[in-house]
Amino acid sequence: MILDTNALSAFLEGKSSVVKKLGAMTGVPHLPVIVLGEFRFGLLGSRKKRAMEEHLDAFANECVVLPVTETTARHYAEIRHHLKKTGTPIPQNDAWIAALAWELNMPVLTDDTHFDQIPALSRIPL
Repeated sequence: MILDTNALSAFLEGKSSVVKKLGAMTGVPHLPVIVLGEFRFGLLGSRKKRAMEEHLDAFANECVVLPVTETTARHYAEIRHHLKKTGTPIPQNDAWIAALAWELNMPVLTDDTHFDQIPALSRIPL
């Protein structure tokens, strides 16, 4: 399962539904490097920066961190093209996350319903 930024935030904040979903999954959670960047950006202005960075680092060490590759870029282009044609754009970072999900044929754990606009992408709500 691939975590979106809101799923990572919910997990690190101890939201029980997300903790249960991650605890029940088989395999290792996957974190896109994009999600790590978004989360770290959010921490820059946070009063809880130091504590949250420690939790983030510990969790990230238990995950597969997904890089963006040439294959990912091809999927990203296809997704963006489809969304443009259908008039249903989504945030660019989420298009990258969706591209990784396509590439690996994995579901995305997220509350963002705009992922539902992407064909053949499975979304698991928080």
